[in-house]
Amino acid sequence: MPEDGLQIYIQKFLKYLEVERNVSVHTLRAYEKDLKDFAGYCAAGPQDIDMIDIRGFVSHQITTGKSKTTVSRRLATLRSFFSYLYNESYVKINQAKLVPSPKAPKHLPNFLSVDDVFNLVQAPEGIGLLPVRDRAILELLYSSGLRVSEVAGLNIDDLNMREGMVKVRGKGKKERVVPIGNKALDALRSYLVERKLFKRKKSIPDSDNAFFLNRDGGRLTDRQIRRIVVKYARAIGIDGQIGPHALRHTFATHLLFGGADLRVIQELLGHSSLSTTQKYTHLDIGHLIDVYDKAHPFGSDE
Repeated sequence: MPEDGLQIYIQKFLKYLEVERNVSVHTLRAYEKDLKDFAGYCAAGPQDIDMIDIRGFVSHQITTGKSKTTVSRRLATLRSFFSYLYNESYVKINQAKLVPSPKAPKHLPNFLSVDDVFNLVQAPEGIGLLPVRDRAILELLYSSGLRVSEVAGLNIDDLNMREGMVKVRGKGKKERVVPIGNKALDALRSYLVERKLFKRKKSIPDSDNAFFLNRDGGRLTDRQIRRIVVKYARAIGIDGQIGPHALRHTFATHLLFGGADLRVIQELLGHSSLSTTQKYTHLDIGHLIDVYDKAHPFGSDE
């Protein structure tokens, strides 16, 4: 079948991303799913695919209920795929290059107020591994703005408690060092005590160096960390979809409100492009207007 021919090139492309571009497992999975969906829609070899086929796929995605953000991401996948095919001389023209992206609505990132963050990190109560671990995770997410995957991937040697720093591996396996606040350090120290007692009780060898452990002694996963954040957010009555990424946005937003330079925030978040970080400037403008309305004598009609 022609689709089988396209699948061969998809596998070549995925191998290229893995070996040459060193992309993460999550990124590979996303590329693979997008390209398999495209192969299912367009049963043809790469040499027979034209711009009309790709535009048809984009239209089909929108009419079947996919968000414009998702469709734009899938089109970006196709552009990367066809760019690879063109560079490797598998096709004569990059047919995806000229297909326009659907205009996606711009959403400002969700972030919590200082009071909400304070209540959230205080929510885990009790002694033992799980509540102390959960408090440490919430404190670390807010204190350092780490991605959930970065927190899940932490090893015991990645934290320098004396210097108050953590080494993380971000997107594309790029390493960076991020400071940890004092409150988070206190929570992490308490967790390290519980972790040591738990490992001794479970007879877990020291060679297993995952930092955050689940109830069975294995490494805590991205999904489990998300569930922890959602559980405590709901417990204190925070409305909306609040997860680890909202704490990352909150970290950056509160730094910006406090006067931090945007390039410093970019470095801390591990953004490769300043434009990714600049979305927080929109939030800052709203904050300044709010402060003006409350502080200036003629700032409000009330």
